[in-house]
Amino acid sequence: MLGVIRRRVVSGASSASILGQSLHSIRPIASSEILLQPRGGLGRVRNLSHLIFAGSSPCIKKARNVGGVMQPEPIRQMWSRPFSSETGDFIDAVVPHMGESITDGTLAKFLKSPGDRVEVDEPIAQIETDKVTIDVASPQSGVIQKFVANEGDTVEPGTKIAVISKSVDGVDHVGPSEKTSDKAAAQPSPPVENIDKKKEPKLETTPVTEKPKPHSPPPSKPSAREPQLSPKERERRIPMTRLRKRVATRLKDSQNTFAMLTTFNEVDMTNLMKLRSDYKDAFVEKHGVKLGLMSGFIKAAVSGLQNQPIINAVIDGDDIIYRDYIDISIAVGTPKGLVVPVIRNADNMNFAEIEKEMNTLAKKANNGSISIDEMAGGSFTISNGGVYGSLISTPIINPPQSAILGMHSIVTRPMVVGGDIVPRPMMYIALTYDHRLIDGREAVFFLRRIKDVVEDPRRLLLDI
Repeated sequence: MLGVIRRRVVSGASSASILGQSLHSIRPIASSEILLQPRGGLGRVRNLSHLIFAGSSPCIKKARNVGGVMQPEPIRQMWSRPFSSETGDFIDAVVPHMGESITDGTLAKFLKSPGDRVEVDEPIAQIETDKVTIDVASPQSGVIQKFVANEGDTVEPGTKIAVISKSVDGVDHVGPSEKTSDKAAAQPSPPVENIDKKKEPKLETTPVTEKPKPHSPPPSKPSAREPQLSPKERERRIPMTRLRKRVATRLKDSQNTFAMLTTFNEVDMTNLMKLRSDYKDAFVEKHGVKLGLMSGFIKAAVSGLQNQPIINAVIDGDDIIYRDYIDISIAVGTPKGLVVPVIRNADNMNFAEIEKEMNTLAKKANNGSISIDEMAGGSFTISNGGVYGSLISTPIINPPQSAILGMHSIVTRPMVVGGDIVPRPMMYIALTYDHRLIDGREAVFFLRRIKDVVEDPRRLLLDI
């Protein structure tokens, strides 16, 4: 039938007369597919492929224009309007994967507001976890339409927290506390006649939204151990951050699990400080990083762990796991709490490589960009409280490790050297260890090795 119509159109017959003679023998499936102009007769048909007749083949994809004319612009826009949902203009910003050992986090704060323009991968919120703070980046350039979560909410990976609009039109300035369900946003407004009828079920459903409120009583449970202080003047109460709570839990678990014992020694820092003073300029010129005392203690700790492998081991159930690698964790204090980045394979690194790695990890820890992978693992920890002026302390083991070395401030004290009393820069060092696994003999030998290497760094070159 279509072939007959094409031949007659080419011969000069009008499309209206042709179809007038032929439409009685065919039945259109959808009459809405044929657009008629109000002047009468069949209007200009843009393309015969838009006419679907009963019994015609659905595979007809290409057909020539009838008479080579196009329909007017308004009708063409209506004809070619896509039938996709308008929600395709919106993109959801979700919580990213936070690490293998982290299942949830707290929405600390929003960095943007509804109506703000954002670019791709631009942070819009911060998630605080037990270890680090993670940014939630915008998946698309556009405008923030609304937030669907509140600051302080506990969120999991994949949780939607914001809606990004690709276009500026239709931006809904909704605050974080005004949560709106996706279904309610997608449905059109109900007729006026049904407004009164639909208000009643809304009043019945309001208690459902308040069901999570019974979860608030748990904070009263600690009252059995810790008395709840009544508010007083000139006091302010601030909730603990997840990082601070995690550190508190791990330290208490460490005390409850390990049989911790601490042994001390003192180190004469004269030779190590002279080494740094003599070669600091040449070191910076060649390696581009300053030579510090910390790298000397890390190399000394590596030597001590190699001489006493039990310090680098750990108890796992009824077994002892000996590690053939040395990953040194360095405790770093930040405004948000204590973090412990790891220098991996420290036994294969020289002084310059250790200094560079420490500087990189310290900068990331202070600005909050350190990742979970950079803090995972670690077989031995060094904590330098001397940078804050600590004279002596008993550090707590960082689980699941078995020992931790504490460094302290350098103080000039009178010492007996060769029968003479001379001033010397001295430092107290402390080793806290798990006495279930490590005996006092190994602990003392380990500290003696650190003392020997720091007081005479040439031992590292000669391996003696």
